[in-house]
Amino acid sequence: MLLLTDWLAQRASLSPTQIALVDQASGERISYEDWNRKVNQLAHYLQTELGLKKGHRIAVLAHNCVSYLDLCMACGKLGIILQQMNWRLSADELAQLLDEAPQAFFYNDPTLPMVPTLQEKVSGIEHWIAMGEKARPEDLHLSGASSFPSSQPERPELSWDDPWFLCYTGGTTGLPKAAILSHGNVLTNAINTVVSWGLDCNDMAVLNAPLFHTGGLNVFTLPLVYAGGTSIVCESFNVDILFDLLEQEPVTVFFGVPTMFVMMQEHDRWESSDFSRLKFVISGGAPCPMPIFEKFWARDIEFKTGYGLTEAGPNTFWLSSEYIQKKPGSVGKPLMHIEVSLVDEQDKVVGADEVGELRIRGSHVTQGYWNNPKGTAESLKNGWLYTGDLATCDADGFYYIVGRRKDMFISGGENVYPAEIESVLHENEEIAEAAVFGVPHPKWGEAGVAVVRALDGYHPTSGSIQEYCKGKLAKYKIPRRIFLVDELPKTGAGKIDKKQLAHAYKDLFAS
Repeated sequence: MLLLTDWLAQRASLSPTQIALVDQASGERISYEDWNRKVNQLAHYLQTELGLKKGHRIAVLAHNCVSYLDLCMACGKLGIILQQMNWRLSADELAQLLDEAPQAFFYNDPTLPMVPTLQEKVSGIEHWIAMGEKARPEDLHLSGASSFPSSQPERPELSWDDPWFLCYTGGTTGLPKAAILSHGNVLTNAINTVVSWGLDCNDMAVLNAPLFHTGGLNVFTLPLVYAGGTSIVCESFNVDILFDLLEQEPVTVFFGVPTMFVMMQEHDRWESSDFSRLKFVISGGAPCPMPIFEKFWARDIEFKTGYGLTEAGPNTFWLSSEYIQKKPGSVGKPLMHIEVSLVDEQDKVVGADEVGELRIRGSHVTQGYWNNPKGTAESLKNGWLYTGDLATCDADGFYYIVGRRKDMFISGGENVYPAEIESVLHENEEIAEAAVFGVPHPKWGEAGVAVVRALDGYHPTSGSIQEYCKGKLAKYKIPRRIFLVDELPKTGAGKIDKKQLAHAYKDLFAS
């Protein structure tokens, strides 16, 4: 088994002057040597000022910034666990996820409005640390780290199973689950990605996917640290900024969700932009319509779909250049140190072109969910991760994702679970029954639809129901369309027939 070294210290030693990060907001270019010095200061601050050590946990609620990545790497040096909080959730949802309080909580300016509510609702957090403006005068400030030494901090012994990140996925019963990504998981994902995707020190990626997602952290960012490449750190996705960066910087690889690519292709700079330096572009996070592929291919860009999930890296497959258009829609074949198979409901491996549930194994797969043994037991069986995704494999060994066993849908790259939304709808005293499901959407990949039956004597409207959901659900979870009906269709067992509803409304957003 490979020795778990300090990634950043090793990279700073091997390629000290190579640019590791470009801060899009300030234009600052940070070498690996300088980044390592800064992160060492932060590590000493965490140890000395905050009293943190291996096994302790910090939570981060922040939009993308260099300081967020500093915290990631400082935690890696010290064996501290970083709990990545989704700023798209409501304060009430975040407070529930912080029920077992971390030792410290970090926040930056874009998330500042939620912090006072969290400070009121969550007890037990010893340190609240601002990266920008403080929520309270007594909160600490991250700038205090700059007074600490830049020497290498004392590093504890780390095993492959020691947690590095708690990265949230979702759950069908409400609150999302925190997948434990260990040092071994993250290292294996980096090795698989660098070796199988052909990344090297000359590669540069635009980081505009949120860092609380495994896609922002682990598709390119940490693999590029491992390879000695460069990431341009953007606070969020902005299509004009993206076109600027593609024009001004030697960007070679880019990851995004279909919504981003739709916005790019609708932009007036699409036709005039120079994409010649791009080695490839990967779409993930949601089903990608074929017209998006074709427009990239017409510009001679290697555009392909990827597949991954928080619990497995996420990088799992690779489609080589010669098969991009020969196998349209395929995610390709498993990466170097990954094994996959497709099984039926009896756990028997299915044949070529037959649909089965995708299962994955390898040292990139999570050991389970944080404080959730039931969820862990449901997903991890006999050494395999059961993804809940349905796929086929053709006679040539190329895999295609065809659907999801659960009725979860993905809107704008975010997992949405109907049961959580239905639970909120049923709390409304005017509603008797509600069914939520996803249907195709030309911009967001999928969008949520709710079909509702009101209690006798009540007359809610679509607008009043959406207003009711505000504050109780993250914005992206609120159904985009709500229909009031006199009766919901039922199956023979008396359950609401969602399959019939989804079919009836499948063309709702068709252009």
